[in-house]
Amino acid sequence: MRRQLAVIGMGYVGLPLAVGFAKVGKEVIGFDINKNKINKLKKGIDDTNEGGDIKDLQTVQYTYDPKDLRNVEVFVVAVPTPVNSQKQPDFSPLIAASEIVGRHLKRGAMVTYESTVNPGATEEICIPILEKESGLKVGKDFGVAYSPERINPGDREHRLESINKVVGANDAKTLKRAANLYKLVVTKANVVPVSSLKVAEAAKVIENAQRDINIAFMNELSILFHKLGIDTHEVLEAAGTKWNFLRFKPGLVGGHCIGVDPYYLSTKAKEVNYYFQLIDDARRVNEHMVEQVKNAVINGLVETGKIPSRSTVLVLGLTFKENVPDFRNSKMREVSDNLKKSVKRVIEHDPYMPENNKIPHSKVDAVLLGVAHKEYGEWGENMIKRMFKGRPVVVDVPRMWNSKKLGGWYWGL
Repeated sequence: MRRQLAVIGMGYVGLPLAVGFAKVGKEVIGFDINKNKINKLKKGIDDTNEGGDIKDLQTVQYTYDPKDLRNVEVFVVAVPTPVNSQKQPDFSPLIAASEIVGRHLKRGAMVTYESTVNPGATEEICIPILEKESGLKVGKDFGVAYSPERINPGDREHRLESINKVVGANDAKTLKRAANLYKLVVTKANVVPVSSLKVAEAAKVIENAQRDINIAFMNELSILFHKLGIDTHEVLEAAGTKWNFLRFKPGLVGGHCIGVDPYYLSTKAKEVNYYFQLIDDARRVNEHMVEQVKNAVINGLVETGKIPSRSTVLVLGLTFKENVPDFRNSKMREVSDNLKKSVKRVIEHDPYMPENNKIPHSKVDAVLLGVAHKEYGEWGENMIKRMFKGRPVVVDVPRMWNSKKLGGWYWGL
């Protein structure tokens, strides 16, 4: 029997993993239930821009048919773990993936999970499904590891091979096996074994919760400093001259990680009767920034004598972060939708939106730059100034442009 490795989920995490293992000689199956995605990958089309060139992509066997998993010895599960409309963890993708894996699990196999979860989820949710679907027992017939993903989409410096990899497992034998597996692709950093699945799970979820909390603090400072007439970024630059000051910036927190993962930890805390006030407060602050940015646009229009209900606003950037074609949980989408309720017209532009990637030529009353795509930096302040009818109104969330060169009314987060 061929010893195959399958990566379940061909997204921002799974695809680089599949390509990485294939490049070191593994026979890799890239599985996803999305037929359109699989058909594109078979043609060398990567919507994530994370899988490498066409030659790299073609080293993987892509499929949406679970029958192709029958000879797999190692499964790597890298599916999304979102939250629902009530901000509660949605384990349905993880459950579905575990069911598929369980039905094709053989004795001697190993399953390693990369999806971000709360401490205990692998043992409480995933392993029981694997055992039920396979009729096998963990520790006796198969092993389970957890190695949280740390992929940062759009980051060309921190790649799979150069990011330290934490690994936990159900037993010492599986831990060694999983660590050796990841050492094949993590060649410029360390594989870090830990004592349990829960430790590995907790390490990942607090990484993103910590970042969310720090950004929330910056956002509150930004709100205060605007009221005091102080430049937030100048304050942060000054404070950053101290050796132990942590450098964070205010901003909109969206996407599928930082704005989602803290809910997994706070929900788990409630299960053991602990109210995680700091995490929940940080989430509220960061969610409120959507309203803060929208209000900045309205204030700019009013303060320059323009009537919002008669005004046209150009919104630049709708992905959740710069230079990445990912619109999931985009806070700029929320800002834009809210603006549509208050102004006459909103024109949307994003280089990653095929239907809205042409340079707009309509004259506008205000420009809202939400995402620092490199294209917007290349446009330059003079081009932006030519877009306005009347006095310029600019809301520059990432502070990408020079306010003095723009002139007019300017607000930066």
